[in-house]
Amino acid sequence: MKLSIGIVGLPNVGKSTLFNALTKKSVPAENYPFCTIDPSVGVVPVPDERLQKLSDFSKSAKTVPAVIEFVDIAGLVRGAAAGEGLGNKFLSHIREVDAIAEVVRIFDDKDIIHVHNQVSPLDDVQTINLELALADLQTVEKRLMTIGKDVRRGDKEAVLEEKLLKKSEEILKQGKLVTELVLDKEEQILLKSLHLLTAKPMLYVFNNSEAAGAKADTKALENLMAGQGAKWVEVDAIFNTGLDELIKQSYALLGLATYFTTGEDETRAWTIKQGWTAPEAGTAIHGDFQEKFIKAEVITWPDLLEKKNWKTVGRDYIVQDGDVLEFKI
Repeated sequence: MKLSIGIVGLPNVGKSTLFNALTKKSVPAENYPFCTIDPSVGVVPVPDERLQKLSDFSKSAKTVPAVIEFVDIAGLVRGAAAGEGLGNKFLSHIREVDAIAEVVRIFDDKDIIHVHNQVSPLDDVQTINLELALADLQTVEKRLMTIGKDVRRGDKEAVLEEKLLKKSEEILKQGKLVTELVLDKEEQILLKSLHLLTAKPMLYVFNNSEAAGAKADTKALENLMAGQGAKWVEVDAIFNTGLDELIKQSYALLGLATYFTTGEDETRAWTIKQGWTAPEAGTAIHGDFQEKFIKAEVITWPDLLEKKNWKTVGRDYIVQDGDVLEFKI
């Protein structure tokens, strides 16, 4: 399953340094804005202690982890929605990812230029989110004009979409994220079809640096995060601290779950969407599994280690994170 999370933020907040630490790949991480123009993509293994325990239990010859894809996207600046700093190009890169990891610099180092000449985590978050909101506002206003004729004809779907668009327009004009809207299930489904930037799941990454020594005041930012119910994680991209937690939270942010297959040849973690049935989960192994599915044997990973009994499940079984499966086709 190919889902990606984009690393987003202002220039010089440590995005490429973080990407390098996550992927162990070498991309430019220089001390000047717009060092990154074309997005870099890296596939990162998901830390999971369950995988190694199962591999040890089965004495597997091979162990294969689940993975997540990170995309290093160039820094946004004020005016990005109007095209400043190659803003339109960079915003289009964000539109292509499934979720956003917004990197916020919380260290103060005079040797590392800040694009606004001062380190203010709260201001930085508000700047990025405003640009995302303004870009979405343009999308919403264009769509409102496009569906006008259908609304006047009384098309039910168009009327529903117009209602959602006007809700979105109102909150975006306040510089807020569409994710702050309270929507019913029908509106949530419709929202996905609009592909708005501020509708994407978002995780804030507070990038600290022990090497710099001085840490910026993050209390106001943390209060804002708490008020929005937002999630954040603190990392140090230089000393590689907090990276495992970032990867795990990014995996969860994408709505992913893991099941396992295990044996002497191989123990492998398979990535699926949360809520998938057993036949759907089988497609992670091979596309034919869903159509040819007969039944599956399932056991939780702790029960397997304790050598408890497997149970047989059918097509309606919802696979749980941490299940061990054997498919019968």
